[in-house]
Amino acid sequence: MKFISWNVNGIRAALKHNFMDIFSELDADIFAIQDIRVDPNEVKLELKDYYQYWDYATDKNGYAGTAVFSKIKPISVHNGLTSDSDNVEGRAITLEFDDFYFVNAYEPTSGEGLKRLNDHIQWNQDLTKYINQLKQTKPVILGADMNIAKSSIDLKNPSSNTHKAGYTEPERQSFQELLSNGFTDTFRYLHPDQGNAYTWWSFRGNARANNSGWRLDYFIVSEKIESKIQKADILPNIKGSDHCPIELVLN
Repeated sequence: MKFISWNVNGIRAALKHNFMDIFSELDADIFAIQDIRVDPNEVKLELKDYYQYWDYATDKNGYAGTAVFSKIKPISVHNGLTSDSDNVEGRAITLEFDDFYFVNAYEPTSGEGLKRLNDHIQWNQDLTKYINQLKQTKPVILGADMNIAKSSIDLKNPSSNTHKAGYTEPERQSFQELLSNGFTDTFRYLHPDQGNAYTWWSFRGNARANNSGWRLDYFIVSEKIESKIQKADILPNIKGSDHCPIELVLN
């Protein structure tokens, strides 16, 4: 079964950069996108053979938001982590299937000057609690822009970024706490020592051309099914966003 996750940095912009062709070529069973930046009814996608599930920000127009496109009809769909009222930025969708839960999440960034660091840490703690509860029933597959580089191998210049959003000690510690609850970073499971493997590049300073990036996007699964991981890849040659898609194939 093939999964794709991609922060599209605005679905309208992505559509202008061949999103539909990319979507067709990747041919995923479940395709998750983050940072859609649209309001309800602004964008209608014709996706043959896919069920569509969208979660929009309700407090800011054209901000954040997530969507999941699935060839398989889920048993149930839930927006948010604990309740819909907590999901004003449209940052999480859960699809329940017979054998697993699929969660699409877009974690808030700590922002310039770490103004949202506390919000970021709290959201990550809520996510950890949420998926930990889910896995008591059946395995969880999480596709997410975590907005954290987990360790020094996951960004180009770790020493100069230790106090910047996405690589502070509290952020990395909160990510490790999530994994310590019985979850596996699928890319590192198959590629434990692979460096220069990034999913996001700044638009500044030819960062992408120089591969000066960060790994911020992850597929994370319950340890119970880590042996089923067949493929966990980053697709840096696919353009159209400051992030690239990531791919997971499970047996």
